[in-house]
Amino acid sequence: MPGMGGPPPPPSFARMWTLAPSPFFLVVIVVLLALYAAGMTRMLRRGDGWPIARAVSFLAGLVLLFAMTCTGLAEYGMYLFSAHMLQHMVLSMAVPLFLLLGAPITLMLRALRPAAAGHTGPRELLLGLLHSRFARVVSSPLFTLPLFVASLYGLYFTTLFDVLMRSAAGHDFMLVHFLAVGLLFFWPIMGVDPAPHRSPYVIRILELFAAMPFHAFFGVAVMMSSSLITRTFAHPPASWGVDPASDQSTGGGLAWAFGEVPTLIVLLVLFIQWSRSDEREARRNDRKADRDGDLELSDYNAYLAGLAAREQHVTAAENPIAPIA
Repeated sequence: MPGMGGPPPPPSFARMWTLAPSPFFLVVIVVLLALYAAGMTRMLRRGDGWPIARAVSFLAGLVLLFAMTCTGLAEYGMYLFSAHMLQHMVLSMAVPLFLLLGAPITLMLRALRPAAAGHTGPRELLLGLLHSRFARVVSSPLFTLPLFVASLYGLYFTTLFDVLMRSAAGHDFMLVHFLAVGLLFFWPIMGVDPAPHRSPYVIRILELFAAMPFHAFFGVAVMMSSSLITRTFAHPPASWGVDPASDQSTGGGLAWAFGEVPTLIVLLVLFIQWSRSDEREARRNDRKADRDGDLELSDYNAYLAGLAAREQHVTAAENPIAPIA
């Protein structure tokens, strides 16, 4: 492989998870961690709390990102289809879930102070981006779902994959793409951070289910393929004793499995959010009823009583003389 300096030793569990930091991804992870920690620190200094579960979730996402890009797995991902597919699935299906559950956009909006009147600061720029036409387009299911599907079929079943895999930089570009696609797809569905599109929970569930068949079929198609779908992994080092067809089948199995498990996790999160939303709405209605003496219910009862009175009046007018027994 260009720029790789020769193949690594035969793969093993220990070698897969040996530390091998990528300068690019290491910088990205450190910057994200520093920004999140700075936001939490500012919140705490102001006396505002921040849920520890969100911080733990965001940290877990960064740990997974580190494991996929800064260990031996990243190097073996240049030689083994299964290793590459593990990177793809975790970066597009698992890492985004943990990062989004950490609510980083919400943290930034709360931590950043509004700019002085007549000025534009970081908070105003972020709000402007969230309300921009660009954000509305890239967060729309009409954009995210086709992009999610194209990242599977348009990449692996065309020559684009082999072109990008000619260099480590091309491989890293794909990893960034996988992460970005996952974040864009799950961002409006998860509904933790502000988004231009805030669909009802039923619509979000339908969006999630819409992607499942494409993902499952891709995994099955790779597993059942009688030929290699890429040239990149056709000739692993002979000393490894790896069968490319068997390794490709393993990668397809990983793709199929990661289409099911993360989906179930997202569904569970959505149902929990839905339940909590209903509880909050019920509490708001109760507080409103306590404040106005349940005026809304009284008005509704008066409306029903009025309908009943009008019906009796109409009946009496139509039958002025009661029948004689």
